[in-house]
Amino acid sequence: MAKIFCVANQKGGVGKTTTAVNLAAGLAQLNQRVLLADLDPQGNATMGAGINKADLKATIYQVLLGMSDIKGVRVTSETGKFDVLPANRELAGAEVEMVELENREKRLKDAFALVADEYDFILIDCPPALSLLTLNGLCAANGVIIPMQCEYYALEGLSDLVNTIKKVHANLNPDLKIIGLLRVMFDPRMTLSQQVSSELESHFGDKVFKTVIPRNVRLAEAPSYGLPGVVFDPASKGAQAYIEFGAEMVERIKTM
Repeated sequence: MAKIFCVANQKGGVGKTTTAVNLAAGLAQLNQRVLLADLDPQGNATMGAGINKADLKATIYQVLLGMSDIKGVRVTSETGKFDVLPANRELAGAEVEMVELENREKRLKDAFALVADEYDFILIDCPPALSLLTLNGLCAANGVIIPMQCEYYALEGLSDLVNTIKKVHANLNPDLKIIGLLRVMFDPRMTLSQQVSSELESHFGDKVFKTVIPRNVRLAEAPSYGLPGVVFDPASKGAQAYIEFGAEMVERIKTM
């Protein structure tokens, strides 16, 4: 049975999609069966996995609205060696259309039930907003991975996200918990980065992943080639950090 994890943070530009795509590829390299669900209408995770969102006949939009099941929509990332539940701009309309639907917060959870036995991990790349799409991700997940830059504004947004996770846990998904905080785009030369990192460790303890993802140009370049960073330049520090993070995730779920 798959472990389902949301990669979520309502702050934009913090490396959610980079984390989701590279964790999926890193886990695939560790011989795990992975499905990456793209819940962001921008479709960046889809493109980052090497899939052209303009050519898609069906997306996660059809799954959420009950027009298709996951088996009829998923595609394989040839570059990353994992399956993708893709998205494009069509998904932006799902927010409005789902409002009238029964059980609207749990559409994705119900869809995953059909394929959960086929995967070891299902990763959900959430949009940078606490929307109905993000809520579907949180209701479907066993836990949340929170990518964070070590800067002041990141701490401000973190408390809002933690409160939202607590509310979803209390009212909609009692299985939901924070799996861990992942420090991304980390620059050890900056005093502020080190201060915020220390603050996270003292406040959240072992909820902070040991792996730290450094700021890395090769990771930023990879999506323009339709490749996960761990495939684009496996020797880069960023790629090696995500492989290390994949191994840490495998170990962490053994203790869950």
